[in-house]
Amino acid sequence: MALRVFVHRAGKSVIRRIAVLLVFVLALSGCDQDAPLSAVKAVASGVPSLAPFFDESQGLGRDAQVRVQTAHGGLQQGDTPGLYGGSEQATICDVVRLKEFLTDPANEHKAQAWAAALSISTAEIPDYLDRLTPVLLRHDTLVKNHDYKKGKAAPFNALLQSGIAILVDAEGLPAVKCSCGNPLRPFEGDTTRIKVEFDDRNEEWKGYEKASVVAVRPAAREVERLALVDVHEPDRGVNRPVGTTGEDDTAFDTRERRSVPNLAGTTFGQAGRRLADKGLAVAFDGGGLPPDDARVTASDPPAGTELRFGEYVTLSVAGRSTAGDSSGGTSAPPGPGTSQPTRDPSTSTPSPSSPSSPSTSTPPPSSSGPGTTSPGPTSGPPPSGPPSSAPPSSNSPPTSSAPPSTKDPTSSSPPPPVTSSPPQTTSSPPTSAPPPETSVPATTDPATGAPSTGEPISRTNA
Repeated sequence: MALRVFVHRAGKSVIRRIAVLLVFVLALSGCDQDAPLSAVKAVASGVPSLAPFFDESQGLGRDAQVRVQTAHGGLQQGDTPGLYGGSEQATICDVVRLKEFLTDPANEHKAQAWAAALSISTAEIPDYLDRLTPVLLRHDTLVKNHDYKKGKAAPFNALLQSGIAILVDAEGLPAVKCSCGNPLRPFEGDTTRIKVEFDDRNEEWKGYEKASVVAVRPAAREVERLALVDVHEPDRGVNRPVGTTGEDDTAFDTRERRSVPNLAGTTFGQAGRRLADKGLAVAFDGGGLPPDDARVTASDPPAGTELRFGEYVTLSVAGRSTAGDSSGGTSAPPGPGTSQPTRDPSTSTPSPSSPSSPSTSTPPPSSSGPGTTSPGPTSGPPPSGPPSSAPPSSNSPPTSSAPPSTKDPTSSSPPPPVTSSPPQTTSSPPTSAPPPETSVPATTDPATGAPSTGEPISRTNA
């Protein structure tokens, strides 16, 4: 009888705890669904700004008609091959005229507001402009734009249509909208929770899809060259040195196949650099991007697969089923399943003004490949074998979980030479072997729920 009473009471206690847990989980999910949407103003290609820093009738920059491309995920690093476009046409952004305008004493107030928006001083404007590079957007891109109102830079979230000419900095981040000189900063919100506001001047353009917009995050290194795609001839790639306006461009063939390197055991930052040097783009199935020191466990497609320029390689990292972005943004749900590589449509689908693609004509001469975007020594190759291939240690307790990502997965017995260990090892002294890796870290599918359009709106534009 006493046992029955004990079980009865214990059962009620367990039921209460489960009920409290369910309420807590439902509250958390409700908070996420009730999070306000970020109001974003649409800015169409070729439409003048109502409050520009520079008179757009003066022809400071020239937008183009570019068919929007689909990206894998809402966040893209600034050195992603093919993220931006180029052209053989005349200069799309007159940096010299913009510099003359901002350094003219008659425009001192505008120069002060312009510099403040970019967190620099007016004295730094000339050198800052010299380090920028003109490109054309190939994706509808989220930014923090700035109008010039009442003597100050008025920030607001904006969606710039593909084809708009901008200047990007040494990290690949949008910095200036060419046609009006308005300063740009990275979009800081969640790319999946936006409400784009079109109007009678900036009408919804053909090809717009909310799931295809991107926001740019800084490259993991300072970029030396940007690997662009000719927006009028997608089979032609362009290597453009940072800080130049096109006079030093070199061409390459985007149809040339590139082999996916062995990335297991490298860090996410190292893997991204090696892929960029190959002319391939990084994808990650999860919210946001993992930290640069996260350990890569596998790639899809696997090492040795041959891809065209700009195609995506999806990386899996140790200990992260989903990843948060430190700057607050999260990626859009990924496209097709990871069993097939996600391909950049630009390499097979030309813009309306370009010839049909892929072309059967002889590929254009390639004077250099996309691998020239950065110096090689900074991203040396990883150990030849993946970390999971190390045999279990006989004196280590069995475990089903992977070791922390900061441990060197290649340090188990017998120990390899020190020179083969992956960089950035922060684990305990090598005298103790880490527990064996008996399973690949699980990765969960990203959330696929689209935000409701009836949710409250949080406006950030001034």
